[in-house]
Amino acid sequence: MQIGVDSFVATATSGPVGDARRVQELLEEIELADQVGLDVFGVGEHHRADYVASSPATLLAAAAARTKRIRLASAVTVLSSDDPVRVFQQFATVDLISQGRAEIIVGRGSFIESYPLFGFDLEDYEELATEKLELLLKIRAGTNVTWSGRHRPALTGQGVYPRPVQQPLPVFIGVGGTPQSVIRAAKLGLPLIVAIIGGSPKQFRPLVDLYRETWREAGHADKPFVGIHNIGFLADTAEQVQETFWPAYRDAFGKIGRERGWPPPTRPQFDAQCSPAGALLVGGPEAAAEKILRESEWLGGIDRLTVLLDNRMLTHAQIMHAIELLGTKVAPAVRAAAGAKA
Repeated sequence: MQIGVDSFVATATSGPVGDARRVQELLEEIELADQVGLDVFGVGEHHRADYVASSPATLLAAAAARTKRIRLASAVTVLSSDDPVRVFQQFATVDLISQGRAEIIVGRGSFIESYPLFGFDLEDYEELATEKLELLLKIRAGTNVTWSGRHRPALTGQGVYPRPVQQPLPVFIGVGGTPQSVIRAAKLGLPLIVAIIGGSPKQFRPLVDLYRETWREAGHADKPFVGIHNIGFLADTAEQVQETFWPAYRDAFGKIGRERGWPPPTRPQFDAQCSPAGALLVGGPEAAAEKILRESEWLGGIDRLTVLLDNRMLTHAQIMHAIELLGTKVAPAVRAAAGAKA
């Protein structure tokens, strides 16, 4: 099983000085993830003052020049409000810099700011998502592209450059629970990443089963790939991690809740989400490894787990220590247990 980290590059001090410092911290975090043997680092696209991640490919390109082995992914690219030609070119360039370690994870994303920012109507989401994914995959399949759609000028055989090291450049579908997106990924033969940010991982088994069943019905020869994305935090002890992460979780989800009309999170709710059956990957290394293995069992086996360790109320030192624990203690324990069962 692949183990990795996701980041939205959250910042508590928005502005040129604070953002520049946060970017340097991010690069240090990715370097450390590479050094401690983690498999993948994802950067998610956001267009808000509290995140420094409007251009994941740029950040990943900088990380590519400073790392050796770790795979570098978007988490996610909001393809429906972007241009597939530019997305392919940017990630093909990251792939060249990294010598074949780039990945594109496309999805709707957690927020909707990109749609009005780039002149798209959110009501067109399904059509945008279908049309633009079709174009991205066509570009991936061949250099000279002939294509037409409703939301972008047609291509009449133009070449799209540069071409990546990897053939094909990996494209994943990231979903939050929409069956239509799961079915689309399976029919197209694309790997699936499921964002589990609330409730219980058990609740996502029907979605994963739908993906695998649709994959088989589509007649794909290779094995379906299922990854999951958790929110979490790691520290040396369970008591330490919960007391550190609760204020950060309350701040993040309280802010989102105020924007969306949700009630503020409560400590009992947080504690339930940190429990063995909850969605948060919060705990010491041993508990975290056990929870990852339990999630994999509940979902019929998973191929990748990434954890969002990023929060504006966590310090760079705290995030670095969590990455170190994930790479040096959690990942080896998970791999050893998975290997023993194989």
